[in-house]
Amino acid sequence: MARKLGLAMVTVVAVAAGGWFSLGGRSADPTLPGLGAAGAQTAAIEVPDMVLGNPESPVVLTEYASFTCPHCATFHGSVFKQLKADYIDTGKIKFVYREVFFDRYGLWAAMVARCGGDMRYFGISDILYSTQGEWSASNDATAVVENLRKIGRTAGMSNEQLDVCMQDADMAQAMVAKFEKDTKADNIESTPSLVINGEKHSNMSYADLKKILDAKLAE
Repeated sequence: MARKLGLAMVTVVAVAAGGWFSLGGRSADPTLPGLGAAGAQTAAIEVPDMVLGNPESPVVLTEYASFTCPHCATFHGSVFKQLKADYIDTGKIKFVYREVFFDRYGLWAAMVARCGGDMRYFGISDILYSTQGEWSASNDATAVVENLRKIGRTAGMSNEQLDVCMQDADMAQAMVAKFEKDTKADNIESTPSLVINGEKHSNMSYADLKKILDAKLAE
């Protein structure tokens, strides 16, 4: 199973235009400004892919996933762990993770993960996926923000660091722009989606993924 993108882009862009925490026409958290104030410098902001494994490997696996996608959480709790142990940590493949945003919660989660820098990104990602049902369960945006801050603090960041990251409206818009560009280029319609050396695949078992990777490595 997979989560369809559908209106994802429209939803996230609307959030970006109207403010992250727009509830009843007012900000639910005055410390976190709306994205509508972002300036023209957004286009100059670099949003790098998050990468693990061997950068020189001839086999590149790119995963498109969302931190609020239940199927992605299942994938990371099972398939990804085996993939990492057998192919990423051993240097057999290059793994690229690209964020997909279905909603503002997913965008904020990605901003917290990136706030930790390259060294902590995937560790924070593991926490986000393994506790997805806890931090994202509330309809109260302020509660979700505090849940994400707790995760950030668990990863060693201060409230001040987290506030700077989560208030970075230009970065948020740049992340949305990258998401739109990447998903359009690879024709991504659902999550999790896997692109292996340019070939798109839908969600699959580890056994099926292993067959594809072994075949590519044998070429």
